[in-house]
Parts: sequence; C-alpha cells; structure tokens
Amino acid sequence: MPELHDLKDDDLLGLAPEAVAALAQQLLQRLRRQDSEIRFKDARIEQITFELARLKAWKFGAKTEAMNAEQRRLFEETLVEDEASLQAQLEQASGKASTPPAVDSDGDHKRKPRRQPLPDHLRRVEHRHEPEDTTCPSPGCGKPMTRVGEDVSERLDIIPAEFFVHRHIYGKWACRCCQCLVQEAAVPQIIDGGIPAAGLVAHTLISRFVDHVPYYRQESINARSNVHTPRSTLARWSGQGGAALEPLLVAQKRFVLSSRVLHADETPVAMLDPGAGKTRRAYVWAYARGAFDSAPGVVYDFCIGRGAQYPIAFLGAAGDDPHQTPSWRGTLVRDEYKAYEQVIGAEPGRTAAGCLAHARRKFDELLRDNGRSAVATQALQHIAQIYR
Repeated sequence: MPELHDLKDDDLLGLAPEAVAALAQQLLQRLRRQDSEIRFKDARIEQITFELARLKAWKFGAKTEAMNAEQRRLFEETLVEDEASLQAQLEQASGKASTPPAVDSDGDHKRKPRRQPLPDHLRRVEHRHEPEDTTCPSPGCGKPMTRVGEDVSERLDIIPAEFFVHRHIYGKWACRCCQCLVQEAAVPQIIDGGIPAAGLVAHTLISRFVDHVPYYRQESINARSNVHTPRSTLARWSGQGGAALEPLLVAQKRFVLSSRVLHADETPVAMLDPGAGKTRRAYVWAYARGAFDSAPGVVYDFCIGRGAQYPIAFLGAAGDDPHQTPSWRGTLVRDEYKAYEQVIGAEPGRTAAGCLAHARRKFDELLRDNGRSAVATQALQHIAQIYR
C-alpha cells in the first residue's frame, strides 16, 4: 500500500477492505498526534500571551501595580545569571573556550560589558609559570633559549571573612627587693570585658546598617566558621558600638551646622512597635551642607514624628541655653512642607529658600497636562540654563 501522503483520490477506489482499514488506522493516529500538538501549541501560546500581558502591565500599568526599579533589576540580574549558566554549559558540551558574544553593526544584540582594569590598589599575588626545560626543542638544536618577554593575565580573587583572635599578653615585672609589681595597663576596648575587638564591632555595624544584613543572618553566617554569636549578642554589640561613635556624631553635626546654607528633608521609615505588635511610621530627617561649600557633609536625625519640634530641637531656637551649642542661623533650603515655617520662625537669623527641583516638577506636570503652556515651557528652559 502506498504511503498516506502519496495517495491520490483515484487511488482510494481500488483499495481492498484491509487496505482501507489500515489507511483509516493511519489517519486516526495522525489525527491524535496532530490534536496533541495543537493542544500543546495552544497552551504555549496562552502562556506566552499571559507573560506578555503581565510584562506590559509591569511596564505600562499604573504606578501602584507597575514593577518598581528594584524588582525589575532583580529579574534582569536573574536573566543574566541564567544566560551565563546556559552559555557555560554550551561551551563545556562543545569543548570551546569562553568568548564574548558577537554584536552586529546595528547593535541589535546586547554587547557583553567591557571588562574594566582591576584596581591598582589591590594586592597582587604573582604566580610564575616557566617551562621546565628551556633548551630548544627543535630536532638537532638543543641550544639554551633566551627569555624574550612574558604574557600577563590577571584574575580577581577574594579571601572570605576570617575570624581570628587577638591575644594580649601583659608581662608582669617584679622587684624582689622592693616587693613591687609593674605591668602595662590594659588596652582600651569598645566593650570592656567582652570578646569582640573593635574590628568585629565595626563589621557587625556595617553588615547591619550599610549592607542591611539582619542579625539572624549574621548569626548563621558566623556559625559557618563555628563562631557562636546569638542575635541578641550582636544587637548589644551594635548598641555599645553606637554609643562609642557618639563623639563622631557630635563632630559631624557640628561640621554640618557650620555651613551657612543647609538643605533639609524628611523621609518616612517603618519602625517596630512591640507594644502594638506591628510597625508604625517614623521619620529620618536629613541635613546637608550647601552644594557650593568647600567640603560636603550630611547628618541624619531619627525621629518618631514629623512635627516641627524635631528639626527645631536639632537646629536649636532663640532663647535656648547659651551655654549649649548656639542655634543654627543661615539659609534653609526646603520643600513646601508647612512645618518648616515654624523652623524658620524659631530663630530670627534664618532665611527660607525654595527647592528648585520641586518647582521644576510643578512646571513639568503643567507641560505634560497642557503641552502648549508657554509659561511652563519658558520656566523649564530657564531652569535648564541654571542646571548647566
């Protein structure tokens, strides 16, 4: 019997009943296979359509539903990881060395980031690689070869955090005649009687407040080195370390307030409220030196509220104790938040200044709502000249 795809209409007339039955069986098998393929493709199309719709919602949807920059960066980094992993597996399977992906002249494909030179301040550990035999391998020669140069490649490496113990040994010296004992005074420590040295306290503070690593994670990280540091202990170290840094905070505040121009702003943060069993809103107030000061500086003040009393307490006010730090005087750059009016009025030597970035935002909103606004267009042009 001819193949199913070779049959023509006239061929069906002369087929025996057995051939017709076999042909029908082939047709049924083909229909089942095609039906399965169609269902698979329909499911795949539905999946891609859903993912495309979700991506459009993230990109073009309302701000409350759109993916924020941090979430988008997380997905982009994951895609880069997956691409690099698949590329490495492909190269291992084909036995090829890792090479940067090509990019066409139109730039349709993303170019692999150009590798920057490794920083000069990093310590270099040299590994010399020379041939065991430096005689000429050519047949009939065997003469000593001369070193004519070298190729250098660099690989970045890291030594993971390593715990070690400072042993302070204080020698005892005695005079047998006078029965007196002399010994060097103990080295001052941030935590008297505690086990952490200053470096470990600083590492705990940086991990918690700069790298945002919670104490329970620090506890598990330290446990990998068989060092037991309960999170309650780490919290106490941070508190005692913060107290030791108080003079630095005082000096930083004095330096920032020495500027005659200050920029002030506040931002909300979530604060644990153990009594209520939930979080409450607190605020971090930031005070920065002027942009034209010889040296930059900023200091932060954590407060449980947003009232005017908090910046007034930080900057001082007329009538404060003269023996204390005098209240700050100068030009305060702030937004339109009403509390700053009280801050300005608390000291006669203060002048209010508006924030040009906030003003520009209003003109930009006006231009987007009314694309023909001559006032907004002219204002944005003038501000652009100032921002040059």
